Amino acid sequence: MGARRLPSIGLSDARGRPLRDLRISVTDRCNFRCVYCMPKEIFGRDYQFLDRSEILSFEEIERVARIGASLGVVKLRLTGGEPLLRRGIEDLVAALAAIRTPDGQPLDLALTTNGSALPVKAEALRAAGLRRVTVSLDSLDDERFRAVNDVRFPVQRVLEGIAAADAAGLAPVKINTVLKRGVNDDEILPLAERFRGTGHPLRFIEYMDVGASNGWRLDDVVPSAEVVRRIDEAHPLEPVSPAAAGETAKRWRYRDGAGEIGVISSVTGAFCGDCSRARISAEGQLFTCLFASSGFDLRAVLRSGASDDDVARALGGVWSRRADRYSELRGRAAPAAAPARIEMSYIGG
Repeated sequence: MGARRLPSIGLSDARGRPLRDLRISVTDRCNFRCVYCMPKEIFGRDYQFLDRSEILSFEEIERVARIGASLGVVKLRLTGGEPLLRRGIEDLVAALAAIRTPDGQPLDLALTTNGSALPVKAEALRAAGLRRVTVSLDSLDDERFRAVNDVRFPVQRVLEGIAAADAAGLAPVKINTVLKRGVNDDEILPLAERFRGTGHPLRFIEYMDVGASNGWRLDDVVPSAEVVRRIDEAHPLEPVSPAAAGETAKRWRYRDGAGEIGVISSVTGAFCGDCSRARISAEGQLFTCLFASSGFDLRAVLRSGASDDDVARALGGVWSRRADRYSELRGRAAPAAAPARIEMSYIGG
C-alpha cells in the first residue's frame, strides 16, 4: 500500500501523525566525549568512524530535504555528531535555505551544536541562511563541564559561542541541558538564573535511555515536574501554550516577563502521540523513532538511480507504516526482550 496523503497535513503514519520535522545527521564525529552520549571507553582512539564515501553528500542531503518538503516537512534540523565538524557546512546550509514548501515558504532551518565552533562559524552560518541554533550546555561549573565533555573543553568557550550566535542573528539561541541525578541537578536554579532575561530559552531534558552505552537507570532521571517546581519556588512560572502541534518541550514563562524555560519529558511524560519527527543518520539510514533499533537504507535508494518520485515513495512508504511509541511503552517489556537501540551520537538526538 502506498503512503497515505491527507489533504491538510500531507503524509500520515499508521497512528495518524503527520511528517513535519526532519532531523539529518551530517557527521558521526564529535570533538566531545560526553559521558551520556559518546563515552570515551567506547568511542576511543581506535573507534572506527564512517568513511567519507559512506556518509551522505551535500547533494544527497539537499535532495532528501527537498523531497521531504514536498511531502509535508516544514522543519529541518542539522545534527551530528557535531555538525560544525563537517567541512563546508555553510554550503549545505545555503542549499537547504533555498528549499521551499509547496506553498512557497522556506523551511524552519536550525542546527544543534555543542557550541565549540560557534565563535568562528556563527556569522558564516547566518549569512548562508541558517535561522537559529540550539546549544547543548550541561553545566556552568567549569570543572564539572570539563568532566562531562571528557575532553577538558572549558565552559567559557561555549558561552562565547552562544554570544557569537546571538550577535550573528541566530536568535533565539536555545540552550539544552540534559539533567542527571547526582551529576548536575544542583545547577537547575543557577542555569535558570544565568539565562533569565537573555532571550535565550533554556530547556531541561530528562536523561533518556537512548542506545546502550550510557549506563541509563531510571533512578538517574530528574523528573520535569521537579525542575519546574524548583524554579517556580524562586521565580514564579506560568504555562505557555504550544506554538505548534508536536512540540517536544512544554514551555513555561516567568511571571515577571524575564523569558521562558522548557522541559522535555520523554521519560515521565511521553509525547509519542503527536510526534512528527523522522531522523536520517549520517550514512542515510532513515529512522522513525529516537529509540529505534533499526532503520531503512535510504542511501541505497538515492544511489540506485532512483527518480525523485521513487525516493518520495520510499520515504512515504516507511512513514505510512510507522507505529512507534517507545516512550509510552517504556518499562512494560522485560529487559531481556528489549532489542538493542541505536546510539544518540549515531542518530543525532
